[in-house]
Amino acid sequence: MTTAQSGARTARLDGIEMHYELHGEGEPLVLLHGFTGTSGDWAHVFDLAELGRAYTVIAPDLRGHGRSTSPGAPFTIRQCALDVLALLDQLGVTRYRAVGLSFGANALLHMATQRPDRVESMVLVAATPYFPAQARALMRAFSDAPRSAEEWAEMRGRHELGDEQILALWRQPGHFAEGYDDMSFTPPYLSTITARTMIVNGDRDPFYPVELSLEMYRAIPRACLWILPDGGHGPIFGAWRAPFARAALAFLRGEQGEPAEVRA
Repeated sequence: MTTAQSGARTARLDGIEMHYELHGEGEPLVLLHGFTGTSGDWAHVFDLAELGRAYTVIAPDLRGHGRSTSPGAPFTIRQCALDVLALLDQLGVTRYRAVGLSFGANALLHMATQRPDRVESMVLVAATPYFPAQARALMRAFSDAPRSAEEWAEMRGRHELGDEQILALWRQPGHFAEGYDDMSFTPPYLSTITARTMIVNGDRDPFYPVELSLEMYRAIPRACLWILPDGGHGPIFGAWRAPFARAALAFLRGEQGEPAEVRA
């Protein structure tokens, strides 16, 4: 895919309107943000102008986030993955590279298992094959927590479709916590992923412990694993930003070669 047309766009998909940012020209690179995030978050990770000189960057607001609608919320992560696949179909993208953060990385797991032929390489930051008990407890607490004026102001600055959209997002983790068939990636299922895959997590992630990253690493055939010391959930901002950006882009380009074949 090559495009010289950049900027904010809206795609009408099956039942939703999806906002997305399209920048640069070259091979497609899909960026999927974390929960309660938006496409704009990637400016805090990558130099998007530089990235656009090598790739056509496709960064959507996932269902219910930013300027993307979500009629009939709540939703599943599987549905978010189907939305992105439908967007790529509209754009005529058949093969792509991708980076996903947490919620976006979990959507990438769905995309890479549903259509493994389409993903060339991907970086999964703070992904999980399933929600462990500790994550479910934190999700329930998040949904039930009172919100301060500062939290409302921050969310209103990111999600532009009104307070009902924000309330739906705050309630959504409670639905994730009660579901068991949305995120349910067994090792045999993960073994169907054909993309070269970099798995990144912090060693102090309160949601997804390192053992789950190791489980994915052992199951995905062409995977490598990077555990960031003293890193929490999605530790690719702040001090780890520059090292992560360099390593992720080198991996997507294939510069480091195939990962070592180390499996249990």
